[in-house]
Amino acid sequence: MRFISWNIDSLNAALTSESNRAVLTRKVIATILEKNPDVIALQETKLPEKGPSKKHIECLEIMFEGYTYKWRSSKEPARKGYAGTMFLYKDKYTPEVDFPEIEAPDTMDFEGRIMTLDFGEFYLTQVYTPNAGDGLRRLKERQVWDVKYAKYLQKLDKIKPVLATGDYNVAHNEIDLANPQSNHMSAGFTDEEREGFTNLLSKGFTDTFRYVHGDVTGVYTWWAQRVKTSKINNAGWRIDYWLVSNRLADRIIKSEILDSGDRQDHAPTLLDIELEPVVSNHPSGRLV
Repeated sequence: MRFISWNIDSLNAALTSESNRAVLTRKVIATILEKNPDVIALQETKLPEKGPSKKHIECLEIMFEGYTYKWRSSKEPARKGYAGTMFLYKDKYTPEVDFPEIEAPDTMDFEGRIMTLDFGEFYLTQVYTPNAGDGLRRLKERQVWDVKYAKYLQKLDKIKPVLATGDYNVAHNEIDLANPQSNHMSAGFTDEEREGFTNLLSKGFTDTFRYVHGDVTGVYTWWAQRVKTSKINNAGWRIDYWLVSNRLADRIIKSEILDSGDRQDHAPTLLDIELEPVVSNHPSGRLV
């Protein structure tokens, strides 16, 4: 099966805006669809609390023909039009969908950050991990989140194998960002966040990119929008991951980062892995 994950930074804009950035976003979506993935995981969708509007639905049916989608949006008491996640999977699949809460601090459980699909033989879960924020104002809450999330994945893994993906908002090791020294203790590269990710992997999970590519350097998934030359100079970070239960590691075929062209911010990540999900017989071409 082929899976692609991407922090899209506003599916809302991609579907409805004609801005230059929205055009670039749609080009990346075209790149994703050319790869013909079985499942697409999107983070930071920024859809309304009640989900896709009529206009969104019309655009989704055209842009992602042949895919069913499930969404989760931020809701009160969290900010509206913030964070959010979405799964799109080929119509031949009928996974069970769960919207877990992990007893996270602050409003994190209300921000639409986690979705999980049960494919029968395995779980597929995605996350948009909270950022520690400017001045590390949310670092303590982020540390609690990391512990709770690791326990959640461990709980799933005890039932059946897990594929976990998303924007984890942390560069695990120095080789995962271009300038580790100048960014030490910046959000996404604090000792606390890195320790949290180490703890997550220790629960029985494999970083598929490192499994396939070893200690290769200079390959990143995110370039700061605030710095216009960050992508030109490849001053990036690898903060988006595909993780799998350790017992699935020998089934990994490919784990790579897709070219996002001129668009700064996140790039999509791809995972090919040998898996056999349950396939349904319901008619194709319908989004629900």
